[in-house]
Amino acid sequence: MAEPILLTASELRMITTLRDMPESPLRTRVERLLEDLLAFARNPRCHELQADGVPCENPAADCDQCKVVLDMLEAMGKRLPRE
Repeated sequence: MAEPILLTASELRMITTLRDMPESPLRTRVERLLEDLLAFARNPRCHELQADGVPCENPAADCDQCKVVLDMLEAMGKRLPRE
């Protein structure tokens, strides 16, 4: 038998919110967006890829802390209405 998957409170809240949405084109679109966003965040495709394969001008840069990616996520967050 598979081990149960433990979720953080934040993960549970996200899953519950998604499950509470009625089946609709909106829910389908939200699911697709979340899947794409999570895939991108997990493995960002660098917008600064150099011809020599170095991800950006700084070969020591950590892609998880890429300013381009963080700026994009911040801009997306600012466009969302708050409750």
